[in-house]
Amino acid sequence: MASFLLHLILCLLLFLLPSCSVAQTVQEGNSLTAAENSSWISPSGEFAFGFYQLESNKDLYLLAIWYAKIPQRTIVWYAKIPQRTIVWYVNEGILAPKQSKVELNSSQGLVLTDDRGNLLWTSPIKSGVVASGSMRDSGNFVLQDSSSDMLWESFKDPADTILPGQVLDRGMILSSRQSETNFSKGRFQLQLQEDGNLVLATINLPSTHANQPYYESDPEGESNISSPGYQLVFNSSGYLYVLRENNQTVMLTQTGTAPTTDFYHRARINFDGVFTQYYYPKTYTGNRIWIPLWSIPDNICISNPVTTGSGTCGYNSICSLQENQRPSCKCPAGYSLLDPNDSYGACKPNYTQICGEDEDGPVENLYDFEELTNINWPEGDYALLQPFSEEQCRQSCLLDCMCAVAIINSAFQCWKKKLPLSNGREKTEIDGKALIKVRVGNVNPREPYMPVPEKNVKNKDDQILIERVLLGCSAFFNFLTLSALCLGFFFIYRRKSTKAPYQSNIVETNLRCFTYNELLESTDGFNEELGRGAFGVVYKGALWIGSGVLVAVKKLHLVMQEDGLKEFKTEVNVIGQTHHKNLVRLLGFCDEGEQHLLVYECLSNGSLSSFLFGEMRPSWSMRIPIVFGIARGLLYLHEECSTQIIHCDIKPQNILLDDYYNARISDFGLAKLLVLNQSQTLTAIRGTKGYVAPEWFRNMPVTVKVDVYSFGVLLLEIICCRKSVDPKESIPEKAILTDWAYDCYCEGSLDALVEYEPEALKDRARLERFVMVAIWCIQEDPSLRPNMRQAIRMLEGVCEVPIPPCPFPFSLQTDTPTTTLKHETSLSVASI
Repeated sequence: MASFLLHLILCLLLFLLPSCSVAQTVQEGNSLTAAENSSWISPSGEFAFGFYQLESNKDLYLLAIWYAKIPQRTIVWYAKIPQRTIVWYVNEGILAPKQSKVELNSSQGLVLTDDRGNLLWTSPIKSGVVASGSMRDSGNFVLQDSSSDMLWESFKDPADTILPGQVLDRGMILSSRQSETNFSKGRFQLQLQEDGNLVLATINLPSTHANQPYYESDPEGESNISSPGYQLVFNSSGYLYVLRENNQTVMLTQTGTAPTTDFYHRARINFDGVFTQYYYPKTYTGNRIWIPLWSIPDNICISNPVTTGSGTCGYNSICSLQENQRPSCKCPAGYSLLDPNDSYGACKPNYTQICGEDEDGPVENLYDFEELTNINWPEGDYALLQPFSEEQCRQSCLLDCMCAVAIINSAFQCWKKKLPLSNGREKTEIDGKALIKVRVGNVNPREPYMPVPEKNVKNKDDQILIERVLLGCSAFFNFLTLSALCLGFFFIYRRKSTKAPYQSNIVETNLRCFTYNELLESTDGFNEELGRGAFGVVYKGALWIGSGVLVAVKKLHLVMQEDGLKEFKTEVNVIGQTHHKNLVRLLGFCDEGEQHLLVYECLSNGSLSSFLFGEMRPSWSMRIPIVFGIARGLLYLHEECSTQIIHCDIKPQNILLDDYYNARISDFGLAKLLVLNQSQTLTAIRGTKGYVAPEWFRNMPVTVKVDVYSFGVLLLEIICCRKSVDPKESIPEKAILTDWAYDCYCEGSLDALVEYEPEALKDRARLERFVMVAIWCIQEDPSLRPNMRQAIRMLEGVCEVPIPPCPFPFSLQTDTPTTTLKHETSLSVASI
């Protein structure tokens, strides 16, 4: 019996052996083929080595290493969703067609060949005979000889990423990609130089020449005097630092890092030149994302002055820093991208000023200037004229065919610049105005007249006859064309007049009117719920609107009154005309009978509520741009869109985050679509408990200041990473965030407010400024609250923030019959 059981166990083991072999050592002669979805897996299953199929071209593959346990999202017809987080790929992103093969060869190591057997790439083996290879749990793929001596490893031949446990020696380079999806060699590199200085620099493609660094770990050369840098180390605890020869360290990871036992870590030089360390939760089952921990440089657009190369963006371009600390590039007026597919590339002028007497007329009639403030190309100067007025500066540049841009500053200095312009940047502290020369009408100069050779000219009489025949034919065909057009318009008008009246009412916007069946099908029968609130339930769907997009479909709980349908369409028109980068875009609507739905773009990173109140506390540097994004979105709704919109329900659940964690306000204008008794709280009150301004309770006029109050509460939540009302709080004084925050401010204990977060305390001046602005925003008296424009100026530090008064003055008047906000909030705790 025992022998039978032993035999059975052995059989089971033999049966299971093929499925386990992917985690075992790869022997010489083994191979993988593109299109088989095959890979070699590390023992724990953390990493995989194999062929990665490109999203843009399903017939091309990249030999790469990726995180195997990070969930692979499905690629569907309506959206391009990243499949894998790639940490290594073959040199310069060589692509392989379908049926290409990578084989472990004894003399050359890894050998990549295409479908015809042509050699594409080999691992650089200096000497020795390769016996085996293995994908390790560290993310390192290694080749060994029969004595287990290392012959090659991916850690010593990196691409754009470095992992915990990886070390870069002097001279080793990380090279960026060309774009997020183009793995060809990009314009940026990170290198630990032979002098021990860690630098970031642009390179002049297609060569490998590196320009002057835009970031240096040792700009003064102090390490050369004491002890130069020896290695760039990413240790197993998730800390990145430069190790000097005397074993001293220069830390790059300044803030406390997440434990590597619970989080994946990686550091990458991004395609836009910013070097960033990220972390990712291993076990959290929510909306898991790669979260930036820190990055260098702080502002790549205005980092160390560079005298060679185009700079962060291409030539003649302008670099501006986004709220996520990543650069954005744009062409100035009168210029366009040299490569329309490369938004970070060079810009070309749409005209060429002719030097000499070949212009079509006086230059004053042919050229003009576009004005830009806070813009400069500091390395493009070739002449300084002073003292010069703005008019003199304009005239001088206009008459100078070499002058492309002139900068006139407050010191009456006129700096003339010629093409190509390099290191363009946007900075609020730049003194002066940029005058960009453009051709009037933005057209190219006319080509010179070329006379027709006499031998090609017909007899004059014959020419006149031909012209008359052509003119007669042209008139006849024009008559036929005009008749056909008139008939066409007549039938189109007749056909449109038979349609339902509501379909012609929404012609003022680009919104699409969907049928209920379309939305029913796109959401798979309203199967996947994204969230619900006072206004309705939101479902996930997919639609084809010019291209495949993911959408969020909101079914409204709409009570229709007399003329309600007309009112609904009017308000949808108003919402549809709004357009701002910090607002969720409305794509369309449906109103069939009792069915009233709105179709929005679907944002990948969920709500601010999940981001702030999840298991992992987001970094201070990530929270700051979110504050400004929300503030600017509200400013647009209040002051800048065609019709003023009061949101009435600002809260974390109504702030969504896009792919780059930009804040996007949702549900704006929805309150106007509902009747009064459809609020989430009391009758005639719109909003959510904990965020509702006091005037709702006091029969006072409701203005944009109700949104300012809610923004103040939300700002405190972002600062503290906790909810505004916490009934489970063991310390009663901390249950209401607004009360506790004001107490902490008065007592000077802001460190407790942010739970002693090192990164926030290091930025103490901004932290105190944010808290003071929040206290101003939550004043019970609406007249004391700033408007959103004033709030933004205070948040930015443009203007001084006065010491705020107690936000709850009515709370101190216990004998007043008016119910105070403090009491109202306390009563609401039990009912939440």
